[in-house]
Amino acid sequence: MVDLEVLMKAHFVMMAKYNAWANARLYRMAAALPDQLYRQDVGAYFKSLHGTLNHLLTADRIWMRRLTGEGDHPTKLDAIVFDDHPSLTAARQTEDARIIQFVSGAAETSFEEMRDYRTLKGIPYRQTLAEILAHLFNHQTHHRGQAHAILTIVGVAEPEPLDLLIMQHERSS
Repeated sequence: MVDLEVLMKAHFVMMAKYNAWANARLYRMAAALPDQLYRQDVGAYFKSLHGTLNHLLTADRIWMRRLTGEGDHPTKLDAIVFDDHPSLTAARQTEDARIIQFVSGAAETSFEEMRDYRTLKGIPYRQTLAEILAHLFNHQTHHRGQAHAILTIVGVAEPEPLDLLIMQHERSS
């Protein structure tokens, strides 16, 4: 019989590792752009690739603060937490490692535990850790998709794919 708690933890550990893998690929592609294209307002929700990548870090820091009670976090979703790409990349790598450590260190039984938190507007919510992590990773994927589209808009002919399946194949070979 499959232990669902073990399976759930394994799933979220995989998603945390995928998150770091996909972010590393995306940030590597962003680093290859001239600064003008990296910061170009292309009409995306967070305007540019720079704004979108900052939003992703901002949101993860907010969620990790809610989950751990620790860490810096902005109070606005459109905050520019790092204005230069190298500093943003280093912070992203640190945050991805923090997420992996948090998920890997969580007890198998903790994913169904209820967590209380407040939005930036102070609205209280209560959800399971599994629901929160599902949102965190889905949110990352959503905005990485926007960032990937921005790469195409600014002229990257074929941005590297960010599919989970590719990471799984790379790790199994």
